[in-house]
Amino acid sequence: MVNLTINNKKVSVPEGTTILNAARSVGVHIPHLCYLKDINEIGACRLCCVDVEGEDNLVPACNNHVRDGMVIYTNTARARASRKMNLQLILSEHDCKCATCSRSGNCQLQKLANDYGIIENPYGEHLLPPKLTEWNSTFPLIRDANKCIKCMRCIQICEKVQTMNIWDLESIGSRTRVGVSNNQKIEESDCTLCGQCITHCPVGALRERNDIDQVLRAVEDPDVITAVQIAPAVRTAVGEAFGLPPSKATVNVIASMLKTIGFDYVFDTSYAADLTIMEEGTEFLHRLKKGDMAKYPMFTSCCPGWVSFINSQFPELVGQLSTAKSPQQIFGAVLKTYFAKKLDIMPERLCSVSIMPCVAKKAECMRPEMCREDGTPDVDYVLTTRELLRLIKSERISTVRVEGVPFDEIMDDYTGAGVIFGTTGGVMEAALRSAYYMVVGKNPEPDAFQEVRKNPNEKDVTWREKTFNLAGTKINIAVTSGLGNARKLCEAILAGEVKYDFVEVMACPGGCAGGGGQPIHCDDVERADERGRVLYDIDRNMPLRFCHENKAIKKLYEEELDKPFSEKAEQLLHVH
Repeated sequence: MVNLTINNKKVSVPEGTTILNAARSVGVHIPHLCYLKDINEIGACRLCCVDVEGEDNLVPACNNHVRDGMVIYTNTARARASRKMNLQLILSEHDCKCATCSRSGNCQLQKLANDYGIIENPYGEHLLPPKLTEWNSTFPLIRDANKCIKCMRCIQICEKVQTMNIWDLESIGSRTRVGVSNNQKIEESDCTLCGQCITHCPVGALRERNDIDQVLRAVEDPDVITAVQIAPAVRTAVGEAFGLPPSKATVNVIASMLKTIGFDYVFDTSYAADLTIMEEGTEFLHRLKKGDMAKYPMFTSCCPGWVSFINSQFPELVGQLSTAKSPQQIFGAVLKTYFAKKLDIMPERLCSVSIMPCVAKKAECMRPEMCREDGTPDVDYVLTTRELLRLIKSERISTVRVEGVPFDEIMDDYTGAGVIFGTTGGVMEAALRSAYYMVVGKNPEPDAFQEVRKNPNEKDVTWREKTFNLAGTKINIAVTSGLGNARKLCEAILAGEVKYDFVEVMACPGGCAGGGGQPIHCDDVERADERGRVLYDIDRNMPLRFCHENKAIKKLYEEELDKPFSEKAEQLLHVH
């Protein structure tokens, strides 16, 4: 332990602790913008500089470790003056039109400027010329170069966590700025649209494409019938924006809000997650019997960020992806066929909208293989959780007074297994529950495969692996999340270092609960694990916990698809 003094408070912390974290341990907050623990500790913003006795210059607190006997002051006149000046310099190169920014009211820079009473800026405004800020506005991820504060967070999260290296520094000196690496346009890059750069940006320099207006036009059109699906991970995060616990911000409350906005039909994507497992689980058993996994495993295909990743980074493994569409796309396909037929609605009149914790879903729904024969998409628009929150706020819906409503019929049933799709390991666990039933003929204990779940106490685990016995057949599985971990796992599989039969991969750390479309918080605390536990609690309390027990799914097969992995099911629910 190292003993020191911070603002006249005696502090004792482990050796190797930074000044920033030592101060935090005794309730002393040191302002910062660029710092991300273990990811971005470069002292770029200079807002965390403090006075240390015996040092001539101010010392950055984020990347300097404590020493025994140190005496530190965070609030001297020199530290305050330096902090305010550095804030003003950052603001001089930042587009300060906060009223039209997606992060207004939830921006770390805006908060600091308000806290330090910066009303006027002696350094003026120095923004980039239009030719350096051009961006493809149709791309699902939008970057505003004039809002960038060059904190390097996007670069580091993409390089160190996701290993994609999409962002890099351009030019030198005062002209230095962040752009797409290798002088590419974003649509030419290997960007998977995981959105982690968005959720880790402290300002509004990165955001998702805003599709709210198009959705509202469909809602307002009397000739259009709107149907919206809500992804499992969305329900874990909506309450965060309104200060409501998960028990109050339930998925049925969200459904009620969407009805108030004007959507004609509201459903839960968990229905399609159950259907995905019926197809993917059956496919897995078919391929296992055929010996398709003799060399490489079958991979899950429900995460579009992961699918983009494997296509660009490991094309030799693409054939091992499950052919089943993602729950979002399966829902859209069933909506515009089976549901339309049941209600005697022309598919052309249906506008299919999904609420997702994901930015990559905006691109997935427009892929050619996800469209109908006439070229129209099965899912017309995707809104992120953040867009949903803005929509709710714009409608002035009183969240504390909303009463939950049930989902609309025909596609209204779902199970706990479908709900846990929203957290890492959930897809695998749901698949194993039903695969066991398909092989053995009876249900296992609902939590028989919970060892695939992330342990809250585990640190730096690249992937989790386990062997399960299905009626004498040993199944070797692996689960991972985060593209950096996915890369290591794929490399180990190709090198023959590991051998699995079935592998689940999610692009975002922690799975969809930590998705790139989820709410952003200024405290930089990762909430994927916390949200994931909410989904497991929901699963635990559900009357049905096995995908194959979904009554609405059984009816779909009886009336339309015959059986899982049938020719009809393949045509509608699979891609190649």
